[in-house]
Amino acid sequence: MAKRKTTTRRSTTDTSKSRSAKKAAPAKSRTNPPKTNPSKTKPPKKDDGKQRLQRVMAQAGVASRRECEIIIQEGRVEVDGQIVAELGFKVDPSKQEIYVDAQKLRIERPQYFILNKPPGVLSTSNDPSGRPRVIDLIDTRQRVYNVGRLDQSSEGLILVTNDGDLANKLTHPRYGVEKKYHVQVDGQPKPADLRKLKEGIYIAEGRVRASNIRFLKKAGTNSWLEIILDEGRNREIRRMLAAIGHKVRILKRVAIGPLKLADLPKGAHRPLTDQELRALNKATEGGAKKKRRKKRLPKKSDAESTSAGKGRGSKKKISAKKSTSKRSADGAAKSKSKKSKSKKSKSKKSKAKKSKATKGKATKGSGRRIARTAKAPRRPRKK
Repeated sequence: MAKRKTTTRRSTTDTSKSRSAKKAAPAKSRTNPPKTNPSKTKPPKKDDGKQRLQRVMAQAGVASRRECEIIIQEGRVEVDGQIVAELGFKVDPSKQEIYVDAQKLRIERPQYFILNKPPGVLSTSNDPSGRPRVIDLIDTRQRVYNVGRLDQSSEGLILVTNDGDLANKLTHPRYGVEKKYHVQVDGQPKPADLRKLKEGIYIAEGRVRASNIRFLKKAGTNSWLEIILDEGRNREIRRMLAAIGHKVRILKRVAIGPLKLADLPKGAHRPLTDQELRALNKATEGGAKKKRRKKRLPKKSDAESTSAGKGRGSKKKISAKKSTSKRSADGAAKSKSKKSKSKKSKSKKSKAKKSKATKGKATKGSGRRIARTAKAPRRPRKK
């Protein structure tokens, strides 16, 4: 027995030594690099200077990119003498001739200006009366236009450019670029009135609301407010404040997204810096993502969360059980309603039969009595 024990001990020691030797052995290093399939590797894209036709047209200031797509589909664009009605067609504006409505497209370098609009200047490209316009204050030979509008009596920041694509993104409510205004109003609005503007009120076009609104300071009998909008309608702020009984004295736009007016004098303008332009483009991208974001679903209950951890099969089982339980409940309710209806109909029928029987008996009895009186009169009672 002792010999057998020693042999087993030796075998265990031998196996432990072999395991330690395997652990101590260094891992084999790969000398050859992993094989790659040359057919699957994609070559880098060549920058041939070509761009989509609608983008070139938008940058030239024809219209927004969406409107340029409609113009292309209508067959109003020619490239090198051939009509192009296909979206996605690429052109090289430096080498090819592009005509829109039989007029040659002038490819100009995009320009961006920030202007502090003074009161009394119009935000329009054409005025038959010859009044001063925003574009008249910009010192450039290229065709530019203002992004968005400020009414004649308003003042503050306005962007002037010939980049139709950026102009569309900054003005379209889908991108949600916020505009900040400082407004002086008569009197002092109550917090409840400001809350109404934030929750939303109705004007002629429909329901409008301020993204944010806060009280800044008091100036005599007047008050200064800060209002932020993510969409702009004609004289929207003035009509919103008039709806709560406060007339606007001064309306000044101080910011468009990350672009701020700062200390730029009235009537003065300057070109945008590269940093400001990048920030504006980033703001349009961020706004589009916020609008596309779906609403959050309500929180799951404990039973649903535990079933979610088990996998898809458990979810299907739970949904099947729920559907069967709903069906059974619906069936029971229907059967109860049918039974109650049948009972009511039976009771009505029995009542109708009883009433008919009683009517028949009454008529028969009355007929007999009439017949007796007709045959022989009743005998007088004996005294």
